[in-house]
Amino acid sequence: HDVRADTLALTADLSDADATAQSMPDASPAKWHLGHTTWFFEALVLQPALAGYAVFDDRYAFLFNSYYDSVGPRQPRPERGLLTRPPLAEVVAYRRHVDDALNRLMTSGTLSPETLATVELGIHHEQQHQELMLTDILHLFAQNPLRPAYRPSEPRATRPTNEAPADWIDCPGGILPIGAEAYEIGRTPFAFDCETPRHEALLRPYRLASRCVTNGEWATFIADGGYRDPLLWLSDGWGTVQEEGWNAPLYWEDRNGEWWTMTLKGPQPVDRDAPVCHVSLYEADAYARWAGKRLPTEAEWEVASADLAITGNMAASGRLRPAPAEDPSAPGLRQMFGDVWEWTASAYQPYPGFRATDGAGGEYNGKFMSGQNVLRGGSCATPPGHVRATYRNFFYPHQRWQFTGLRLAADGDAKPNGG
Repeated sequence: HDVRADTLALTADLSDADATAQSMPDASPAKWHLGHTTWFFEALVLQPALAGYAVFDDRYAFLFNSYYDSVGPRQPRPERGLLTRPPLAEVVAYRRHVDDALNRLMTSGTLSPETLATVELGIHHEQQHQELMLTDILHLFAQNPLRPAYRPSEPRATRPTNEAPADWIDCPGGILPIGAEAYEIGRTPFAFDCETPRHEALLRPYRLASRCVTNGEWATFIADGGYRDPLLWLSDGWGTVQEEGWNAPLYWEDRNGEWWTMTLKGPQPVDRDAPVCHVSLYEADAYARWAGKRLPTEAEWEVASADLAITGNMAASGRLRPAPAEDPSAPGLRQMFGDVWEWTASAYQPYPGFRATDGAGGEYNGKFMSGQNVLRGGSCATPPGHVRATYRNFFYPHQRWQFTGLRLAADGDAKPNGG
């Protein structure tokens, strides 16, 4: 109930036009997100498990299927913005219809473990779409010359800028466990199948920066010609820079010598102390090379964060943009959760022994294990309770409309555990 209500609340201040428009093929209209997360429960939970369930509209399976080929055909992703009908109010009615049926099912006392597991998958699936809704709305509003604010704007911060460099945290190497235990309803904490199985990884000693790379540091990279030096870039990255004309992170604009950026609260001056975001893997990799460092692997990131509290600047804070690290003089790793998804050097590939779940749920993650890189840690738009140390997000190297940033890593000198 909480998750379904939270999703609907994200559209409370949107017009039907706001909720229908699609700003690019990678983004989806808010109305489509509302319908798709509802269709997931209808198609994968209610139709198989609730006897006598009456489908709200049998045409919606085509409109709101995303990529489940085993379920049926679908509206092409780049053309979701053409769905001017059904109107927003009818999609909301569709949600009510499905929620009422879910209530009947959940109180029937006849749910199988498989059905309960699919319900829980649907909850976490919907939380993913809550974050996507926010990033897609931001991209949509950034295309509007009026630069509308999704939430009320904030006055400009007046605190002094802190240009202190990050500390470096030594992390011992060794043969160390990563990944999650296979999910079993009622027996293990929820994890997506791509987080499994738990297995051992060989890590050499390494160091992680105590915080994420900041906007101020990124501005120095720009001023030093970082976007003009082909020696810093992967070949595909340099080709993308030339083709797209990149010279700064997405949404940055130079206003009389001062960097501003579009946010969910409208245009704001770039906060030099906050983590840089809306950068691609190509940009993150080039910055790391310029800084004489590298990106961490996902195993390095997970081992370092395994015992940390899962707290940080996420969607519940209401800030909806990255924030400067709290108490920058405090020892240890900071900003590991929230603020920005952190690019890693690791390709999104199956773990040793990975097996996709059975049925349509098997299309959820495994089919995308090609050509993408892993990100870790969550962002300022991630719902509370959704992220964990083992969580594997993934995007293509050129994509940057998500709240994506980076943390630097370097090789260490300490001996591995036991060696």
